[in-house]
Formats: sequence, C-alpha cells, structure tokens
Amino acid sequence: MLLESLRAEERLAEWLRDLESEAVPRVEAVLPDAVALPDVLLDLSVPHECVNELVAQRERLAADPEAMTLLRRCVSRFVRDMGEIGKGWEPPAFPESTGPLGRSFHVFVFVAALPHVRAYHRDRGIPEAVSRRSLADLGRHMAVHRRRLGTCGLLVPWWLTLHFHGELYQLGRLQFQRARLGGRTGRAAAAAGLDTGPGDPCLSLHIADFRGPLSPRACDQSLDLAREFFARHYPDERYRVAVCHSWLLDPQLKRYLSADSNIVRFQERFQLAYEETKADDKSAVGFVFGDPELPVEELPRRSSVERAVGEHLRAGGHWYGGHGWFALPPAAPPGSPAATT
Repeated sequence: MLLESLRAEERLAEWLRDLESEAVPRVEAVLPDAVALPDVLLDLSVPHECVNELVAQRERLAADPEAMTLLRRCVSRFVRDMGEIGKGWEPPAFPESTGPLGRSFHVFVFVAALPHVRAYHRDRGIPEAVSRRSLADLGRHMAVHRRRLGTCGLLVPWWLTLHFHGELYQLGRLQFQRARLGGRTGRAAAAAGLDTGPGDPCLSLHIADFRGPLSPRACDQSLDLAREFFARHYPDERYRVAVCHSWLLDPQLKRYLSADSNIVRFQERFQLAYEETKADDKSAVGFVFGDPELPVEELPRRSSVERAVGEHLRAGGHWYGGHGWFALPPAAPPGSPAATT
C-alpha cells in the first residue's frame, strides 16, 4: 500500500506526521470518475500516452482508504491559503518504492484541487484562456518526465503548486510568478532609486520550454500582458520590479553567442543584482538538452546554444545562475488590449 512505502522513508515519515498533526480545515476533494477523468487530463495537456495509466491508477487510489485520506489532507492543506504568496503546499517527490501510484499521486492532488483553483480564478476574474494555459503546464511537465524517464509522473511536483495556488500565470511567452524581493535583489533595486525593497512584491519571470523562440517581440508582448493583467486582477498588489533567477542570465553566455541572439537580448533587459558563486551546470544541461545527467563529452552541437553550453563545459568551465532585475513601467492605460490571449 502507498502509505506503507512512505512511512518506510524517514524523511517522508516526518512529512506525513507533520501533515497529520496540522489543524487544517477539511475541504471537498473528489476525483473525477474513470469516465470523466480523461477529459480533465486532456484539458490539462497531460500526454495522451499517460491517460490510460492514470485512469488505472485512479482506481487503485480509490480502493486504498489510507491513500484517499492522504489525498484529502493534501488537498485541504494545499487550498487552505489559496492565492497567498509563499503559502502553498510543497510536496516531496515520492521514492520509486511507491511504484506507479506514488509517481502519479501528486497529479491526482492537482486534479482533486482543480475545482478550488478554478473557483479562485473566477473570483479574481482571471480570463478562462489564461487559466487554461497556466494550468496546462502540468501536462508539459509530465511530458518532460516521460521524455526523460519513460514513465508518467512529475520530476518536480512542488513547482506545479505555484500554478495551482494562484501564484504563477502563463502570459504569452513568459510565466510570471507573484513573489517577494529577496534581500540582495531588493537592496539593489532600492539603491538604484526605486521605491521598493526586500520583502516587497515583485514579478518573477520564468522561461518555459516548448513555447517557441525567446524573441524580443514575444517578451515585449508578455510584459505588456503582465502589466495589465496584474493591475486588473491583483490591484491591491504593487509590482514595480521584475526579477529572474536563471543560468540564462550568466554573463559568460555573451562570450559564445552573438549580440543579436535572443538570449543575449533577454539578458540585456536586466541589471545583475549579485553574482552567484556556486556552479549550476545541471540547470544549463537540463534546460538545453532535456537531461541534466548527460555526459559532457556526449552533448550535441546542433545549435549555437548547444555549442556554447557544451564547449564551455568541455573546456573545464562552469555555468552559474544569474540574478537580475529591471523596473516595470506602469500598466497600460484603460482601453489597451487585455490579457486574454
């Protein structure tokens, strides 16, 4: 049974005890039945190859009373602070010993939480298209898991909690996370004369895979959508700064890429808040080649970015996360196109 495998892992046993001891108001957590579930999964862009397996695992889950109790507790904890920045549920990845049901358990938590997520979006007036495209990142991450490991599941289930907790939205090419400025980035923005500082709201930019080129035009359109979207749907929050924490901001990339490349032009939007000293080669390899564990000597050389990442590593170099920020202009005036695409 699922809980027996979880209790056998010390770190997961502690997580279970914490979850069981928390006083969490119970909310409805109902899974769609085997007939309705495929449509729900396809609406979330879950890969077709995973649908039948998830329907089968749904029956296993429903037949396990302890696992269903865990599901309800997880959903209750997850939606308790819906929309509050940094208050979402952060599930651990389950070990291989939990088998297919363990790999898919987090997917069922998101599916069971879906009515609460959509109710929150409706209350905020979030356009249906934005809601749909944001939540469809679940399927994209399941595709990454399948491409890398050949099975259904989620490599980083905690990441999807941002989408299903009202903290992250897909607006055009970029994703925008409602976040708060950290100490060093907040101080850097304040030192530059902005009326903001550590702990104040900011929009954290994320670059999703499978979304086409990171062109300046696509980024400009995303930023225009974001300014109006957050001014309209989160008018009580003041976003003066956009931030990005990514290896794509590593200045070393300029040694390998042309000045007019999309990545370099994306970098030039930002001022670096501070320099990272801890190497993060796996992020670069995973993002570019799809698998962070690929041997450096075998990395392909099919594009300028692939050549840049591989040649730098083969020469003994390392890649580092960059930490950048830029000031956000105020929202567009009323009458401009809304964030509904």
